[in-house]
Amino acid sequence: MTKKTVLVLVKTVLPLLLGIYLFWLFFSKMTDEHIVSFKRALSEANYFWIILSLVFAFIALVARAARWKYMLEPMGYKTPFWNRYHALLIGYLINFTIPRAGEPSRAAMLYRSDGVPFSKSFGTIIGERVFDIIMLGMITGVTMLVGYDDLMLIFDRIAGLGDSSTPTNEMSSTKIIIYAVISMLAVGGILVISISKTLRLKFLQFIRDIVKGALSIFKSKNPWAFIFYTLLIWTCYLLMFIVPFYALVETADFPMSGFLIGFVAGSVGISLTNGGIGVYPLLVGMVVAFYLQNDYPTDAEGIGKALGMIAWTSQTILMITLGLLSLVLIPKNFSKENDKTRTAPEENSQP
Repeated sequence: MTKKTVLVLVKTVLPLLLGIYLFWLFFSKMTDEHIVSFKRALSEANYFWIILSLVFAFIALVARAARWKYMLEPMGYKTPFWNRYHALLIGYLINFTIPRAGEPSRAAMLYRSDGVPFSKSFGTIIGERVFDIIMLGMITGVTMLVGYDDLMLIFDRIAGLGDSSTPTNEMSSTKIIIYAVISMLAVGGILVISISKTLRLKFLQFIRDIVKGALSIFKSKNPWAFIFYTLLIWTCYLLMFIVPFYALVETADFPMSGFLIGFVAGSVGISLTNGGIGVYPLLVGMVVAFYLQNDYPTDAEGIGKALGMIAWTSQTILMITLGLLSLVLIPKNFSKENDKTRTAPEENSQP
């Protein structure tokens, strides 16, 4: 078995197994009363609000594809909106198989459709992620200000996830294995690059392209448009998370601190496993149950997990459906032969 195969297995199978385990934990800790309230919440939910949340999710996707334009243009690449959109959705689709593999897949798709060099478009994606981390950090900061005490109590509850059945030891062992494999691959890569001058030069050029892409926003002719789309994206993300709470009578008056804590917990959870499988509904459900425990002591956990499951399932179906459509619709009209004869980025219209 090659090192590449081992790395793929580690990145794909382990998060998936963790997600399956958390799904088992999700249901195994529910009593008969919890299951009854869980099913009742699913049947009584007003799914108009769920559909509305998906509208905000779609707007965020469109805004993210539009924002990408302002990272690519300073490097001389003008790409059609729909090509960027399809590449973005395919990236999200890939994330359901290999966590965090969506970013390089997105760059690869844009090369196939428009010939934008992988390293440069990947650099712009890293640049986007920097701004997204800043936005999430700002939201987390506000969350700490308005709900610090609740956040600490919820964190303690998550940390003690299930007493004897907690996956803490298993997760720690998994992390050790992952870090060990990644470290060995990194050392091996460094040795190969050090020995081969050709590979070293290619690697340095790759790094330069990534840095150039990440810094491209500072050379944009319209940085305010980039900022506008960034604010629009994260506003839609917040609305996408908050709106489903109105689908249930019990959560219609949820406090703002609860919205923010749930949003931060969900944002962290979505990156831990393939598409947030298992962990997203579990974490969001725990936050909801925490705030409902006084008013609905016997139903809080069932209602919380039902809301987390509704939100995660609806978003997952949307992403997979749109991703599969983009996989079919994205043009595959660029090749290395085109790249050899290309002298300048082609001008494409922006709808």
